[in-house]
Amino acid sequence: MRNKYNEQLEKLNNMLVEMGAVIETAIATVVQALKEQDIEVAKKVIALEKEVDLKEKEIEALCLKLLLLQQPMARDLRLISAALKMITDMERIGDQAADIAELAIFLASAPYIKDLEHIPQMAEATVKMVSSSIDAFVKKDLELAKSVILYDDVVDELFEVIKHELVDLIRSDSKNGEQAMDFLMIAKYFERIGDHAENIAEWVVFSMTGKHKEIVDSDNIEIEGL
Repeated sequence: MRNKYNEQLEKLNNMLVEMGAVIETAIATVVQALKEQDIEVAKKVIALEKEVDLKEKEIEALCLKLLLLQQPMARDLRLISAALKMITDMERIGDQAADIAELAIFLASAPYIKDLEHIPQMAEATVKMVSSSIDAFVKKDLELAKSVILYDDVVDELFEVIKHELVDLIRSDSKNGEQAMDFLMIAKYFERIGDHAENIAEWVVFSMTGKHKEIVDSDNIEIEGL
């Protein structure tokens, strides 16, 4: 019985990795769509959102099966509960990548008011956070999970840089206003993706320690970056 249970936990790990890989692909693809102003590439991201939704349902079903049929002990209960929380944030990341893709389609028909520089950097940082947080869950690596939480500051700082650049562009020429607001919205979506990746890492910490930021002051976390 325990061997079967362990096999199902391993399956859960694998499914989370697969879902994370789809999310990472969605983020990378939407950046490609933005860079190349390619509508067809943007549409691929919208299709990937449906795949993310499907994987969320499959993982949720497995978690509920483990909870109802296996009567897990405290540590495993935390792990399964954390996985259920993680997939909610992962699904929302998929939604936000699709939202960015919709804006990419809208922006594809006109020249950009500036070269894309910091938005791809934000995307790269969020992919690193998602990948590392899931890796921390699978490997039960507490230090890696904590480093992801701190790394969200990188995404937040890039958002502030983009916001100030766009404000300057609007001040220099009011005709830049509409597109600048679209790019600000894109940057905000990436900032939210970073927040969801941070949430994932916090649930990884919970799965190993039983402590979550709602209970423990996260300012007490001290760990080097990724």
